[in-house]
Amino acid sequence: MAEQIVERFTPPPRQADDPPPPSSALIPKRPLILRVGRKLQPWVNDFIVRQSKIGNDPFPDQRHFPWIKMLEANADVIRAEAKAVLEDLNAVPSLAEVSPDHRRIAPAGKWRSYFLVGYGYRHEANCAACPRTAALVSKVPGLNSAFFSILVPGTHLPPHTGVTKAFLTSHLGIQVPREREKCRMRVVNRVVSWEENRILLFDDCFDHEVLNETDETRIVLLVQVKRPVRLLGRIIGGLFLWGVKHSRFVQDARKGVQNWTPDP
Repeated sequence: MAEQIVERFTPPPRQADDPPPPSSALIPKRPLILRVGRKLQPWVNDFIVRQSKIGNDPFPDQRHFPWIKMLEANADVIRAEAKAVLEDLNAVPSLAEVSPDHRRIAPAGKWRSYFLVGYGYRHEANCAACPRTAALVSKVPGLNSAFFSILVPGTHLPPHTGVTKAFLTSHLGIQVPREREKCRMRVVNRVVSWEENRILLFDDCFDHEVLNETDETRIVLLVQVKRPVRLLGRIIGGLFLWGVKHSRFVQDARKGVQNWTPDP
Protein backbone atom coordinates (compact mmCIF):
# COMPACT_ATOMS: atom_id res chain seq x y z
CA MET A 1 0.00 0.00 0.00
CA ALA A 2 1.82 3.09 -1.22
CA GLU A 3 1.42 5.89 1.33
CA GLN A 4 2.21 9.57 1.79
CA ILE A 5 0.99 12.46 3.94
CA VAL A 6 -1.30 15.09 2.38
CA GLU A 7 -3.83 17.45 3.97
CA ARG A 8 -6.12 17.75 0.95
CA PHE A 9 -6.11 17.07 -2.79
CA THR A 10 -6.06 19.79 -5.40
CA PRO A 11 -8.86 18.93 -7.83
CA PRO A 12 -8.04 18.89 -11.54
CA PRO A 13 -8.96 22.05 -13.49
CA ARG A 14 -12.42 21.91 -15.02
CA GLN A 15 -12.73 21.43 -18.76
CA ALA A 16 -15.39 23.00 -20.96
CA ASP A 17 -17.11 19.66 -21.59
CA ASP A 18 -17.02 18.45 -17.97
CA PRO A 19 -20.37 17.57 -16.37
CA PRO A 20 -21.71 19.91 -13.67
CA PRO A 21 -19.82 19.64 -10.38
CA PRO A 22 -21.41 17.88 -7.39
CA SER A 23 -23.76 20.11 -5.44
CA SER A 24 -25.68 19.88 -2.17
CA ALA A 25 -28.41 21.95 -3.84
CA LEU A 26 -29.35 18.87 -5.90
CA ILE A 27 -30.20 16.84 -2.79
CA PRO A 28 -33.90 16.73 -1.82
CA LYS A 29 -34.72 18.07 1.64
CA ARG A 30 -34.32 15.37 4.29
CA PRO A 31 -37.51 14.19 6.01
CA LEU A 32 -37.81 14.60 9.79
CA ILE A 33 -36.67 11.05 10.62
CA LEU A 34 -33.43 11.57 8.67
CA ARG A 35 -32.80 14.92 10.32
CA VAL A 36 -33.25 13.28 13.74
CA GLY A 37 -30.92 10.47 12.69
CA ARG A 38 -28.36 13.04 11.64
CA LYS A 39 -28.52 14.61 15.10
CA LEU A 40 -28.05 11.19 16.75
CA GLN A 41 -25.23 10.13 14.42
CA PRO A 42 -22.30 11.63 16.42
CA TRP A 43 -23.56 10.08 19.66
CA VAL A 44 -24.12 6.67 18.05
CA ASN A 45 -20.70 6.77 16.37
CA ASP A 46 -18.98 7.67 19.64
CA PHE A 47 -20.75 4.82 21.42
CA ILE A 48 -19.81 2.32 18.71
CA VAL A 49 -16.15 3.39 18.90
CA ARG A 50 -16.17 2.78 22.67
CA GLN A 51 -17.69 -0.67 22.01
CA SER A 52 -15.29 -1.52 19.17
CA LYS A 53 -13.21 -4.69 19.47
CA ILE A 54 -10.62 -3.41 16.99
CA GLY A 55 -10.02 0.18 18.07
CA ASN A 56 -10.62 3.24 15.92
CA ASP A 57 -7.87 3.37 13.31
CA PRO A 58 -8.62 4.77 9.82
CA PHE A 59 -7.01 1.59 8.44
CA PRO A 60 -7.99 -1.33 10.73
CA ASP A 61 -5.72 -4.33 11.07
CA GLN A 62 -6.81 -6.74 8.34
CA ARG A 63 -5.84 -9.77 10.43
CA HIS A 64 -9.23 -9.44 12.16
CA PHE A 65 -11.00 -10.27 8.88
CA PRO A 66 -10.15 -13.75 7.48
CA TRP A 67 -12.56 -13.27 4.55
CA ILE A 68 -10.13 -10.75 3.04
CA LYS A 69 -7.78 -13.56 2.01
CA MET A 70 -10.70 -15.45 0.46
CA LEU A 71 -11.63 -12.53 -1.80
CA GLU A 72 -8.01 -11.81 -2.71
CA ALA A 73 -7.48 -15.47 -3.64
CA ASN A 74 -10.46 -15.28 -6.00
CA ALA A 75 -9.62 -11.91 -7.55
CA ASP A 76 -9.16 -13.39 -11.03
CA VAL A 77 -12.63 -14.97 -10.90
CA ILE A 78 -14.15 -11.67 -9.77
CA ARG A 79 -12.23 -9.73 -12.42
CA ALA A 80 -13.49 -11.99 -15.21
CA GLU A 81 -17.12 -11.41 -14.21
CA ALA A 82 -16.53 -7.68 -13.75
CA LYS A 83 -14.99 -7.43 -17.20
CA ALA A 84 -18.04 -9.06 -18.76
CA VAL A 85 -20.68 -6.88 -17.07
CA LEU A 86 -18.71 -3.62 -17.21
CA GLU A 87 -17.72 -3.80 -20.86
CA ASP A 88 -20.07 -0.89 -21.63
CA LEU A 89 -19.80 1.60 -18.78
CA ASN A 90 -22.67 3.65 -20.21
CA ALA A 91 -24.90 0.72 -19.27
CA VAL A 92 -23.84 1.09 -15.62
CA PRO A 93 -25.68 3.77 -13.60
CA SER A 94 -23.94 6.80 -12.21
CA LEU A 95 -24.33 6.97 -8.44
CA ALA A 96 -25.56 10.56 -8.76
CA GLU A 97 -28.43 9.32 -10.93
CA VAL A 98 -29.69 6.53 -8.68
CA SER A 99 -28.95 8.04 -5.26
CA PRO A 100 -30.01 11.68 -4.77
CA ASP A 101 -28.13 11.88 -1.46
CA HIS A 102 -24.80 11.26 -3.24
CA ARG A 103 -25.16 14.27 -5.52
CA ARG A 104 -23.05 16.49 -3.27
CA ILE A 105 -19.98 14.29 -3.88
CA ALA A 106 -20.69 12.30 -7.05
CA PRO A 107 -19.88 14.08 -10.34
CA ALA A 108 -22.54 13.33 -12.97
CA GLY A 109 -21.55 10.27 -15.00
CA LYS A 110 -18.11 9.90 -13.38
CA TRP A 111 -18.65 7.61 -10.37
CA ARG A 112 -20.59 4.52 -11.43
CA SER A 113 -21.72 1.56 -9.35
CA TYR A 114 -22.80 -1.95 -10.31
CA PHE A 115 -24.69 -3.22 -7.27
CA LEU A 116 -24.83 -6.82 -6.15
CA VAL A 117 -26.01 -6.07 -2.61
CA GLY A 118 -26.95 -2.71 -1.10
CA TYR A 119 -27.75 -2.43 2.62
CA GLY A 120 -28.73 -6.09 2.64
CA TYR A 121 -30.93 -5.86 -0.48
CA ARG A 122 -29.79 -8.13 -3.31
CA HIS A 123 -30.01 -6.99 -6.92
CA GLU A 124 -31.04 -10.36 -8.31
CA ALA A 125 -30.36 -9.62 -11.99
CA ASN A 126 -26.85 -8.34 -11.27
CA CYS A 127 -26.12 -11.26 -8.94
CA ALA A 128 -27.26 -13.66 -11.67
CA ALA A 129 -24.88 -11.96 -14.12
CA CYS A 130 -21.99 -12.35 -11.62
CA PRO A 131 -22.88 -15.65 -9.91
CA ARG A 132 -19.42 -16.54 -8.61
CA THR A 133 -18.77 -13.06 -7.24
CA ALA A 134 -22.21 -13.01 -5.63
CA ALA A 135 -21.53 -16.40 -4.04
CA LEU A 136 -18.18 -15.20 -2.70
CA VAL A 137 -19.48 -12.01 -1.11
CA SER A 138 -22.39 -13.94 0.43
CA LYS A 139 -19.76 -15.75 2.54
CA VAL A 140 -18.48 -12.50 4.06
CA PRO A 141 -19.64 -12.25 7.71
CA GLY A 142 -21.63 -9.13 8.50
CA LEU A 143 -22.02 -8.14 4.84
CA ASN A 144 -23.93 -4.91 4.29
CA SER A 145 -23.15 -3.94 0.68
CA ALA A 146 -21.12 -5.21 -2.26
CA PHE A 147 -20.75 -3.55 -5.64
CA PHE A 148 -18.26 -2.71 -8.36
CA SER A 149 -17.21 0.90 -7.87
CA ILE A 150 -15.98 2.61 -11.05
CA LEU A 151 -14.06 5.89 -11.30
CA VAL A 152 -13.53 7.11 -14.85
CA PRO A 153 -10.54 9.33 -15.76
CA GLY A 154 -10.59 12.80 -14.26
CA THR A 155 -12.92 11.94 -11.36
CA HIS A 156 -12.56 13.82 -8.09
CA LEU A 157 -14.75 12.84 -5.15
CA PRO A 158 -14.46 15.78 -2.73
CA PRO A 159 -13.94 15.33 1.02
CA HIS A 160 -16.79 13.44 2.67
CA THR A 161 -17.59 10.98 5.45
CA GLY A 162 -19.64 7.80 5.67
CA VAL A 163 -22.95 7.17 7.42
CA THR A 164 -21.94 5.20 10.51
CA LYS A 165 -19.01 3.74 12.44
CA ALA A 166 -20.95 0.48 12.51
CA PHE A 167 -19.47 -0.27 9.06
CA LEU A 168 -16.01 -0.73 7.63
CA THR A 169 -15.33 -0.50 3.90
CA SER A 170 -12.98 -2.58 1.77
CA HIS A 171 -11.82 -2.15 -1.83
CA LEU A 172 -10.52 -5.13 -3.81
CA GLY A 173 -8.43 -3.84 -6.71
CA ILE A 174 -9.93 -5.16 -9.95
CA GLN A 175 -8.56 -2.68 -12.50
CA VAL A 176 -5.94 -0.19 -11.32
CA PRO A 177 -4.37 2.46 -13.59
CA ARG A 178 -0.71 1.90 -14.42
CA GLU A 179 0.19 5.27 -12.89
CA ARG A 180 -1.02 4.20 -9.45
CA GLU A 181 0.34 7.26 -7.69
CA LYS A 182 -2.03 9.44 -9.76
CA CYS A 183 -5.09 7.42 -8.78
CA ARG A 184 -5.36 7.68 -5.03
CA MET A 185 -7.43 8.14 -1.90
CA ARG A 186 -6.76 10.41 1.09
CA VAL A 187 -8.07 9.26 4.48
CA VAL A 188 -7.51 12.04 7.04
CA ASN A 189 -3.95 12.99 6.00
CA ARG A 190 -2.70 9.64 4.72
CA VAL A 191 -2.78 8.97 0.99
CA VAL A 192 -2.97 5.43 -0.39
CA SER A 193 -3.20 3.84 -3.83
CA TRP A 194 -4.89 0.62 -4.86
CA GLU A 195 -3.21 -2.61 -5.96
CA GLU A 196 -4.78 -5.23 -8.19
CA ASN A 197 -5.75 -8.43 -6.34
CA ARG A 198 -5.26 -6.74 -2.94
CA ILE A 199 -7.80 -5.39 -0.49
CA LEU A 200 -7.61 -1.95 1.09
CA LEU A 201 -9.66 -1.80 4.30
CA PHE A 202 -10.61 1.54 5.86
CA ASP A 203 -13.14 3.33 8.04
CA ASP A 204 -15.07 5.68 5.76
CA CYS A 205 -16.38 7.73 8.70
CA PHE A 206 -12.99 9.44 8.68
CA ASP A 207 -12.75 12.37 6.28
CA HIS A 208 -11.65 11.05 2.90
CA GLU A 209 -11.56 11.96 -0.79
CA VAL A 210 -10.60 10.26 -4.05
CA LEU A 211 -8.82 11.49 -7.17
CA ASN A 212 -8.17 9.75 -10.49
CA GLU A 213 -5.77 11.90 -12.52
CA THR A 214 -4.95 9.15 -15.02
CA ASP A 215 -6.44 8.41 -18.44
CA GLU A 216 -7.57 4.95 -17.26
CA THR A 217 -10.64 3.76 -15.38
CA ARG A 218 -10.28 2.44 -11.84
CA ILE A 219 -12.53 -0.46 -10.78
CA VAL A 220 -12.74 -2.00 -7.32
CA LEU A 221 -15.10 -4.44 -5.68
CA LEU A 222 -16.39 -2.46 -2.71
CA VAL A 223 -17.47 -4.66 0.20
CA GLN A 224 -18.93 -3.03 3.30
CA VAL A 225 -19.15 -5.05 6.53
CA LYS A 226 -20.19 -4.59 10.14
CA ARG A 227 -17.51 -3.52 12.58
CA PRO A 228 -16.75 -6.09 15.32
CA VAL A 229 -18.23 -4.63 18.51
CA ARG A 230 -19.34 -5.81 21.94
CA LEU A 231 -22.96 -6.65 22.80
CA LEU A 232 -24.23 -3.15 23.60
CA GLY A 233 -22.55 -1.85 20.46
CA ARG A 234 -24.36 -4.47 18.39
CA ILE A 235 -27.70 -3.47 19.92
CA ILE A 236 -27.32 0.30 19.49
CA GLY A 237 -25.60 -0.05 16.12
CA GLY A 238 -28.24 -2.49 14.95
CA LEU A 239 -31.07 -0.10 15.82
CA PHE A 240 -29.34 2.74 14.00
CA LEU A 241 -28.68 0.52 10.97
CA TRP A 242 -32.33 -0.55 10.90
CA GLY A 243 -33.28 3.11 10.70
CA VAL A 244 -30.76 3.78 7.93
CA LYS A 245 -31.86 0.73 5.94
CA HIS A 246 -35.50 1.87 6.00
CA SER A 247 -34.72 5.54 5.43
CA ARG A 248 -35.25 7.51 2.25
CA PHE A 249 -31.45 7.56 1.83
CA VAL A 250 -31.40 3.81 1.18
CA GLN A 251 -34.88 3.32 -0.26
CA ASP A 252 -34.41 6.02 -2.92
CA ALA A 253 -31.10 4.46 -3.96
CA ARG A 254 -32.68 1.00 -4.03
CA LYS A 255 -35.52 2.17 -6.28
CA GLY A 256 -33.06 4.12 -8.42
CA VAL A 257 -30.94 1.04 -9.09
CA GLN A 258 -33.99 -1.14 -9.81
CA ASN A 259 -35.66 1.37 -12.14
CA TRP A 260 -32.62 2.84 -13.88
CA THR A 261 -32.32 2.33 -17.63
CA PRO A 262 -29.47 3.58 -19.83
CA ASP A 263 -30.08 6.44 -22.24
CA PRO A 264 -30.93 5.19 -25.75
